[in-house]
Amino acid sequence: MSRQSALDLDRYSSLDKSRRTNSRSQARAQARSEGRSEGRPESRAEARNGDVLCDFCTPRKQKAEKSCLVCLASYCETHLQSHYDYPTLMKHKLVKATGQMREKLCAQHDKLLEAFCRADETSVCVLCMMDEHKHHDIVPAGTERTEKQKQLGVTLHKSQQRIDQRVKKWQDLRQAVDALKHSSQMALEENERIFTELLLSIERKYNEVKEMIRTHERTTVTQAELLLNRLEEEITLMRKKHNDLEKLSHTDDHIHFLQSWQSLSGPSGYEDLNKINVAPYYSFEATKRAIASLKLQIEEVSKVEMSKISGTVKDVHITEENDTKSRRESFLRDEPKIREEPRTREDFLRYASQLILDVNSVHPNLHLSEGNRVATMKNEPKNYPEHPDRFDHWQQVLCRDSVTGTRYYWEVDWRGTEIDVAVTYRGIHRKGNANECSLGWNDKSWSLYCSDSKFSFVHNNKSKDIAGPVSPRIGVYLDHAAGTLAFYSVSDNMRLLHRIQTTFTEPLYPAFSVWGFGTTIRL
Repeated sequence: MSRQSALDLDRYSSLDKSRRTNSRSQARAQARSEGRSEGRPESRAEARNGDVLCDFCTPRKQKAEKSCLVCLASYCETHLQSHYDYPTLMKHKLVKATGQMREKLCAQHDKLLEAFCRADETSVCVLCMMDEHKHHDIVPAGTERTEKQKQLGVTLHKSQQRIDQRVKKWQDLRQAVDALKHSSQMALEENERIFTELLLSIERKYNEVKEMIRTHERTTVTQAELLLNRLEEEITLMRKKHNDLEKLSHTDDHIHFLQSWQSLSGPSGYEDLNKINVAPYYSFEATKRAIASLKLQIEEVSKVEMSKISGTVKDVHITEENDTKSRRESFLRDEPKIREEPRTREDFLRYASQLILDVNSVHPNLHLSEGNRVATMKNEPKNYPEHPDRFDHWQQVLCRDSVTGTRYYWEVDWRGTEIDVAVTYRGIHRKGNANECSLGWNDKSWSLYCSDSKFSFVHNNKSKDIAGPVSPRIGVYLDHAAGTLAFYSVSDNMRLLHRIQTTFTEPLYPAFSVWGFGTTIRL
């Protein structure tokens, strides 16, 4: 502030002080005339609606209209008039009334902050420019405001963009939450419907088996009761004839003997009963075992399917990390057909399938057991019925159900000489000893040959040896849609033996070859 401005301000302060004294005397007189005591002026904190008060009003402060950056004071309309009347005060910088006047003073020199130091990014006063900021890049506050105003426009634009993005993300998240709730409700309703139908189906099967047993029991017992009655009649007749013969043996009348002998020695009429023998097995123990086997199979299938259901439930997410999303999008963009494979056995088991061997395709030397989940090579052929799907030369068997469209995983335990773990199209030939019938040795099947000394992968008449320790358990992972087939050695860890990438054009069936008497596979 210049010396002249300081003198003008002193003169204005004296004049304003005189005016305040007169105003204060008039206020006291008016208060006495109205019978009021002179109260304390309202404080700034008592302002309504955050109004800035005039620094010169007494006793009741009025709302300030302007603040002077030179005087560092705020003025109501009345007290502001001096800034319009006195030429020196006219040069002062007036701004909209603000209550933060102390912030505009330098804390060190108690001078008005008029410039900006770009080096230290701070506002400075005149003394600061001549002292610690002497050699810094100093610009007027207005100049820096203009530069910052440009940056503010960009910042506001970016800020609005971020707000719009957040609003869009909120809307998407809200929509996802609503959609998930709706989807969850639909899944619960489907769960209710399916399990109700399943319970009814099981109840129908229960009643069907119960009626089957009781009907067969009634029929068989009725037939046996008829035979029992006839046997009782024959026994009674035989005892009577025996007594008559006993008496006849003691008679002395030759004529009576001869006449009686002719009637007593004739047929009894029950000779057909001689063909009746009691069957060696006349209990429902086999039925009980079959029912127990059904229970085990249902439990195992239920366990596998529940694991799948659990996996699909856990796969439902509303939010995901951006890096995971970007990796997934990049992966799908670069490799549209290949999906990431599981890594741990627990991951593989999420896609586990409960396989059942097909009794219509099994070679006669392969004996099935344990609900058609175990096949054993034996010397004695089993009397399976004739069927066009049955292998008649190679000791092979397909599974009953195909695997197609999605991801599957299954494991096979084996012991013995050698086996093949394979997948094949249903159209593989079944009759004869040509390569068209042997798993792996044609274009319809892919096979992993396992022996006690090596592994080999076989497809389309080509065999490739695979290095690795022999494993008694083989895991097979199939992603039919992606064309991925992988064989693993299963122990504490999953060890990849061989993987192929191709295009499957038909549904595939898990298949097995069992070589050497006593060799067994177990699914």
